[in-house]
Amino acid sequence: MAEFLKNAKILNSKSTKKGITNSTEATLSDGSLTHEAHIQTIDESKQRFEGTRGTEMNFRDTWKFNVAAYRLGVMLGLGNMIPMSVERRMPGGRQGSMTWWVDDVLMDEADRKKRKTEPPNLDSWNKEMHMVRVFDQLIYNTDRNLQNVLITKAWKIWMIDHTRAFRLYTTLEAPKNLVQCERKLLAALRQLNEETLTRELSSYLSKLEIKGLLGRRDKIVKTFEDLCAQKGEGAVLYDYDLAAR
Repeated sequence: MAEFLKNAKILNSKSTKKGITNSTEATLSDGSLTHEAHIQTIDESKQRFEGTRGTEMNFRDTWKFNVAAYRLGVMLGLGNMIPMSVERRMPGGRQGSMTWWVDDVLMDEADRKKRKTEPPNLDSWNKEMHMVRVFDQLIYNTDRNLQNVLITKAWKIWMIDHTRAFRLYTTLEAPKNLVQCERKLLAALRQLNEETLTRELSSYLSKLEIKGLLGRRDKIVKTFEDLCAQKGEGAVLYDYDLAAR
């Protein structure tokens, strides 16, 4: 899949109708396989940014975070919830992220809420959404809008578009969202360290962004340890096999 995204010929492309980063949907082919991909080349930095969330300092909006999010997701066992994203030089010479287009999408979370549609298996849905919330707190995602949560026909959740994540803060954006955690995910969070993150992500994250990530990891782990002490492990941690989705 990675080789396909990096090397397949771009047959055609068109602007996506959602988002504000001028991203592109492209059709790729290597002669035997044809598939869509999502191209993002945005790479902006501003010392001060005024957005819908208010004033943000040290603002970054970059395709590099898509690749970092996917790689980090794989390290945490969340590769089945974040589509593969690789670095590629695009037509015109710009570097960008080439991300596998999620197949069989039924709707996004914005559509689901608008239609007032309930998941057929509420327990599985809640367990996957808890994973989304933990991951977003870890990467300090400032743009997890409802259109960036895709739902397949099998009612599986995919997280897309991470260009406004990986802030420098060591604090959590919304610690109240941390209510439950999948047991293997918590174990994987504990195992993250600066050496491994630097090896895997230094092409896409700065040293300060990695330090911010580790600072938030510490707070996430502490939050769930405290919750387990207060409520009991059985009320906080659960098992969920993403590989069996």
